[in-house]
Amino acid sequence: MAEHSDLEAKYQVHAHLPPPPVQPVVIANPAPLGLCAFALTTFVLSLHNAGAGLSPTGPHGVVTGLALFYGGLAQMLAGMWEFRTGNTFGATAFTSYGGFWLSFACIFIPGTGIVASYGNDTATLNRSVGYYLLGWTILTAIFLIACHRSNVGLVTLFFMLLITFVLLTASKFNGSVVTQQAGGVLGVVTAFIAWYDALAGLLTKDNSFFTLPVGPLN
Repeated sequence: MAEHSDLEAKYQVHAHLPPPPVQPVVIANPAPLGLCAFALTTFVLSLHNAGAGLSPTGPHGVVTGLALFYGGLAQMLAGMWEFRTGNTFGATAFTSYGGFWLSFACIFIPGTGIVASYGNDTATLNRSVGYYLLGWTILTAIFLIACHRSNVGLVTLFFMLLITFVLLTASKFNGSVVTQQAGGVLGVVTAFIAWYDALAGLLTKDNSFFTLPVGPLN
């Protein structure tokens, strides 16, 4: 009997308990942050482009700080967090426009020497900036196509942003201050649409007595 017990102990299969379940990581919705960063920076720059109480061709250095830290850095971070949520479109859009604002700021920071490298050749500078804006116009058109089944608020935002970029690009190629001002006015409208979309994302059933409609299309 003792020998039999030893054999049982030797070959006994021990039951292994399953590992404890891993609690999912909860991440907040980063879209309102990205939209607010985009809206505020676009709003301030567009007021300058529209000539609201100042010259549309005057300096707009105050936008540089916003473009670096809010429109640029904050929006870039929102894009990274969108990757974490699995939202490919939001991640690509926020990261791209964060890069837009950072690159825009670098163009006009004196220390980079970008504007100074053109010397007094304003025509070439305007055409170069026109090519720069043309690239962002094309990318915005791609985003507009990609979001056509999201919601009315987002589609409207990218449509107005596309028209804004078209006007600003044309103003650089044609040297038209009037076209730049028109782009500035549409930029202000675009900023308010982005703020609306951001507010719609902030007003959830958990923290608000009401919500805002965005018109889902899917």
